[in-house]
Amino acid sequence: MAPRCLEEHIDDKSMPLIQIVSCVILLIVANGAPVIAAGLFKSHWKCPIDGGHLFFDGRPWFGFSKTWRGIIAAMLATSLVAILLGNDWQLGMFFAGLALLGDLLASFAKRRMGIAVSGRAWLLDQLPESFLPVVFLRDAIGLSLMEVFIVVGAFTILDLALSPVLYRLNIRRRPY
Repeated sequence: MAPRCLEEHIDDKSMPLIQIVSCVILLIVANGAPVIAAGLFKSHWKCPIDGGHLFFDGRPWFGFSKTWRGIIAAMLATSLVAILLGNDWQLGMFFAGLALLGDLLASFAKRRMGIAVSGRAWLLDQLPESFLPVVFLRDAIGLSLMEVFIVVGAFTILDLALSPVLYRLNIRRRPY
């Protein structure tokens, strides 16, 4: 997963670190692109994935903050960044799709637990969206199972640490 132009200059020992960092970057892009798109486009193209429909329990399937605009932004941005990291755009597309699937599963679970839209659920907000793409694409990326857990842990720590900073910079609407 190292950029092709660097592969001949990198020894085998540093490859896992580059792959881990690349995966964390892709996770940040896949999860950050919808937030950036929401800030840029405000209410334009803000169509909820669940169409505003309610589940059997009377709660939203996912909530108004999960939009088609966010999915498109994440898939395009992650595909572009995957290319910049020396990978095929398809890897970025699948990576983003799996990260967003994990995010939707977490949102669905949070709604069932009675947690409000954009409410916080420690680890449920980070684990599915980071674990799904990394574990399902680990062979394509070239990660060991231990490296999968390192990527998921690094992303989780970064998300928890950077969220308050992004809030203070007015990039996020909540400090979590």
